[in-house]
Amino acid sequence: MRPTAPDPADTDAWNAYLAEGNAKQARKRVAADVLLRDPSGRVLLVNPTYKPGWDLPGGMAEANEPPEDTVRRELMEELGLRVTLLGLLVVDWVAPHGPWDDQLAFIFHGGTLDKTQADKLRPRDDELSEAAFVTAAEATGRLRDRMRRRFEHALKALDAGRPLYLRDGTPLL
Repeated sequence: MRPTAPDPADTDAWNAYLAEGNAKQARKRVAADVLLRDPSGRVLLVNPTYKPGWDLPGGMAEANEPPEDTVRRELMEELGLRVTLLGLLVVDWVAPHGPWDDQLAFIFHGGTLDKTQADKLRPRDDELSEAAFVTAAEATGRLRDRMRRRFEHALKALDAGRPLYLRDGTPLL
């Protein structure tokens, strides 16, 4: 595709030019998770049925879905939980691995659930076998390597009061 100057009066031609470019540009997979705590400071982990290991609550974005909406949707579908997100903790660019292309992975700050919410939390669909509040140390032992690194940096971002940008789990900025 060779760029040409659009004729401002010809919006159909301009839109066709943009559509061609859009069709050829890379698409990114997007994952969005949330860091939630109970009143004693433990973090919420979930045990997915479709992959090994524990994870933070969240999941993969649907087409054209903003990451923060992904977290809200996944929490409602899987745990019946509504939360107000308090900010962004981590954006991690994940390099291609195995059969997967690259991905952008977000972790949002979900705050602290009250005792009643935390006590009643149970998986609501067949994608999760368990949900548990664990200490940060227990979480690092349960999480797989990629998620563990992202989780540890999310805790650092929370303490620092500013989000971190990661490249394959390592801070760059």
